[in-house]
Amino acid sequence: LGLLSITLCLMLLPRFLLAAVMLWLLDFLCIRKKVLLKMGERQESPDDPPVCVSDSNKMFTLESLRAVWHGQKLDFLKSAHLGRPAPNTEVVLVQERKQVRILDCVKGKRPLILNFGSCS
Repeated sequence: LGLLSITLCLMLLPRFLLAAVMLWLLDFLCIRKKVLLKMGERQESPDDPPVCVSDSNKMFTLESLRAVWHGQKLDFLKSAHLGRPAPNTEVVLVQERKQVRILDCVKGKRPLILNFGSCS
């Protein structure tokens, strides 16, 4: 592994571990609820929302941990980040049907508003 890969792993590790703990806690709550219901210590009320995803599916699996790691990596490597300048990507001006960069539309100190509407 290169130095960049090692640095990336070290930066993502705390976020990944937090997500892994949250998945483990969800499984723990599900198992705890099942055990308490079987022991008869607590009756499930109709207003009690289900904690478990299903009887057989677990949240804390190798597959889910891989998906969390991949998602964390994608989030970290994206070009737009909160609190930083937005990327100057290409957009299409609808009326002129012309492709320009976002910052080409800025006029003075007026805020730039992008409308991501639906075409359906």
